[in-house]
Order: sequence, then structure tokens, then C-alpha cells
Amino acid sequence: MKRQLCTLLALASLLVANTQANQQQLAASIKDAHAETSRTDAQLKATLAALNGLTRQTRGDLRPAYETFSAEVGKTEAAAGWTRTRVQWMASDGRKYFQDWQKTIDGIGNANLRKKSQKRLESVQANYDKVYASLQQAGDKFRPFLSDLGDIKKALASDVTPGGVKAIKSTVGSANWNHQSVDRAIKAALKSMDKMERSLSTAAQ
Repeated sequence: MKRQLCTLLALASLLVANTQANQQQLAASIKDAHAETSRTDAQLKATLAALNGLTRQTRGDLRPAYETFSAEVGKTEAAAGWTRTRVQWMASDGRKYFQDWQKTIDGIGNANLRKKSQKRLESVQANYDKVYASLQQAGDKFRPFLSDLGDIKKALASDVTPGGVKAIKSTVGSANWNHQSVDRAIKAALKSMDKMERSLSTAAQ
């Protein structure tokens, strides 16, 4: 009996340790996703600024401005790829954390404490779900916008001329308008991640 009790206590301690490690991992994962999202946001704005600079140029060779824009599109595509990867890692870390936390709660004998702990888990998980949903929404708006920038790059590739630039100006105008929606979605995602980072922090507040 004593041996069984020791085994159960050891398993419980291991589960608690795993949950704590997963909490730290999820916090780090969200922090990384936040940083990548911020970098992608800044890079996207740099790309749009390069495109606007190209369309506003009224004299001189257009090729350098086009090449700057083209390079920025490539950087934005790469940044977006890293952000998607970070979000996928965050999702995996989130599943591990909440699964282990649930197992830990299931092992609490005091019914009142178990109920309060369950309520706390559900509250944190609800915030996490909002973070993931906000990132998904930002991605849904970001992808077609980035695709349009890539199409503009292709349209100009063989026609870097005043006439070619004039032909894409209406699309550029739409891109600037659509960027407002993308920017709002990204800001909402960053705000959600800020809140989630605080909820996982071990620092007293």
C-alpha cells in the first residue's frame, strides 16, 4: 500500500512538472509568435511603402524602385512563412499544455478546489482560443492581400514603364484600402497575444 502511494505521488509530481514545463513552453511560443507577427506587419508596411513610392515616381528610371518593391515582396513572403510556422508551433504547445493541465486537475481530490481549478483552466483556454482565432482571422485577410502584391510584381516584371505603372494604379489603390482591414486584424491578434502572455506569466501582478 505504501509503495503504491509513493508511486502515485511520484506520478502526480511528474505530471505537475510536465504541466509547468508546458506552461513555460506555451508562454515562450506565444511570445515568439507575437514577435514574428510584429515583424511581418512591419515588413508588409515596408512593401506597401515601396509600392507607393514606385507609383508616385514621376521622373527618372523606374527600374530601381521596382526592384526595391520586388525585394520587399520576397521578404514579406518569407516573413509570412515564418509567422505561419510559429503559429503552428503555438497550436501544438497549447494542446500539450491544456491536456496536461486537465490531467492535473482530474487528480485533485478536494471537490471544491477541483471545481475552481477547472473554471480557471476554462477561462485561460477561452483566452487562448481567442488568440488562435484572431491569428487565423489575420491570416485569412493577409493571404489574399499578399497574393495581390505578388500579382502586381508579376504584372510589372516585363513592363516597368510609365504605362505599366499607370495600368496597376487602381489595383494599388485597392491594396492601400484593403491594408486597413489587414492592419486591424493584425493589431487585434497582437492585442490578444499580449493578454495571453500576461495570463501565463509567473510574475505577480
